[in-house]
Amino acid sequence: MKKISMILMAFALTMTISQCKKNEGQTTSNDEVVTITLDVKQNNGSKVVVNPNTGTVDFETGDKIYVGSGGKYVGFLTHNGTNFSGNITNPTENQPLQFYFLGNVTPQEALFTGTTEECSVIISDQTEHLPVISCAASNENYVSGVTAYSAHLLNKCALVKFIVTTPSNSPICITGMKNKVMVDFSQNTVTSSMDGEGIIKLPAGAGENVEKWAILLPQEALEEGEEGSAYSEDGVFLGTRPTVCEIVENGYLADGTNVYVNSRIFPEGAINGLFTINENGDKVYFSKGNLQYIGDADIPYWKFADNQWECLGTTTGQNDSDENKNRDLFGWGTSGYNHGAACYQPWSTSKQNSDYYVYGSELYNLFDQTGLADWGYNVIVNGGNMENLWRTLDKDEWAYVFNSRNTIYGIRFAKAKVNGRNGIIVLPDDWSGLNYVLNNANLLSGSYEDNTITALVWNNIFENNGAAFLPCGGWRYGTNVNSVGSVGDYWTSTREETHVYELEFTNGLIPHTQLRYYGFSVRLVQDY
Repeated sequence: MKKISMILMAFALTMTISQCKKNEGQTTSNDEVVTITLDVKQNNGSKVVVNPNTGTVDFETGDKIYVGSGGKYVGFLTHNGTNFSGNITNPTENQPLQFYFLGNVTPQEALFTGTTEECSVIISDQTEHLPVISCAASNENYVSGVTAYSAHLLNKCALVKFIVTTPSNSPICITGMKNKVMVDFSQNTVTSSMDGEGIIKLPAGAGENVEKWAILLPQEALEEGEEGSAYSEDGVFLGTRPTVCEIVENGYLADGTNVYVNSRIFPEGAINGLFTINENGDKVYFSKGNLQYIGDADIPYWKFADNQWECLGTTTGQNDSDENKNRDLFGWGTSGYNHGAACYQPWSTSKQNSDYYVYGSELYNLFDQTGLADWGYNVIVNGGNMENLWRTLDKDEWAYVFNSRNTIYGIRFAKAKVNGRNGIIVLPDDWSGLNYVLNNANLLSGSYEDNTITALVWNNIFENNGAAFLPCGGWRYGTNVNSVGSVGDYWTSTREETHVYELEFTNGLIPHTQLRYYGFSVRLVQDY
């Protein structure tokens, strides 16, 4: 095992020093403020800019060393590109100075000279630099008027290489590692422990066998972690933390430990694709099917359709006002919660527009006020089975999904017939045009017959790669259900005076206004 070492030799220089930063110690007129300057003599020695080939790391301008004396924090030294220098306050005569390099991580506690007895740092985030931890006592006791001191700073960590395989471009997190360093100025000790889940966050970078270096604190060997003990910070992929050998101080593990974070994860009831919905880059998951209200159950409930092409049409009797019927065509805001509208139940068939004023007014969108008017507020049994996990896209978000998103191959949607059902395929942001060649992509003027796709091809190629399908579920006017299989109408959450916006893709209108009492399809999303 190759070693990492650091030697600091201090000698006196005459120079002025800048004031301490706020919360890192204030002095009074009675304090003895001493300037000391350290010149770093490097000998395979150590810190932030790591050379993985040799295990050596070099100091940089701005690096900081904290100083203890007499059991208290007394100040810090800063590297100016050539050496370290700084002010210390009221050091104790005839005792060594204690030097602590904490990897340029800001301590969690405010530091006050002459008062602070301990501080801690969390070295979880290693995406920008490697927070090497080192410390030592000065070789000489402090003597007033003398500014020449030397010390040999010893590493309290190890430099370790991980070989990561993942399709995610976000940082990779590994749990179960000691990631907290406690400095006890009163005892002159440095100890390591685990903060929270013990996360070490590796730099971003996707691909196979990508080398990523990390600083690990001393700990015993660890067995392989459970599923999810390694994951991508964007929450899309997971893996397991590999077996980790014993980590000792001053270690250099350059052989590499393999980490695989390539199992895609997504919420229950969601398709495993991500769709950008605005210029800010916010993304959503689409639900795995249109929303359904199962009214014929002993205890009625909400669910997502079992297949993306599924539409109930009139097969369940939703073309009447019987509350005990299954249905998937709903008046606007008919979430089942009494949010202030005269018509709020999913079986409502009133043709009076004002009956559908959510929260009792034409001025509100679905998720205004309490949010109860949005169907996504419901417990959805195959969508996480908790309240308020899902929501309805607003008009601008629907428009962005269809018209403005940037996708890898520039393909956002295409008309198609999937398992015999007409509708529109909506492709996720990372859809590859090599998966399947779609005719007349991004054109609403095309025909559903342009792309005829079997259930087998849909499941294996499209859905497995995160595609959504919006079937032509028709529409309802009162108790009359029309155009099932030929027209697609989907609600947005946005009102426009007495009207509201819907997504209607038959005539190329995305979206446009409509009266509230029509019964349209609902496709929910969950925020990423």
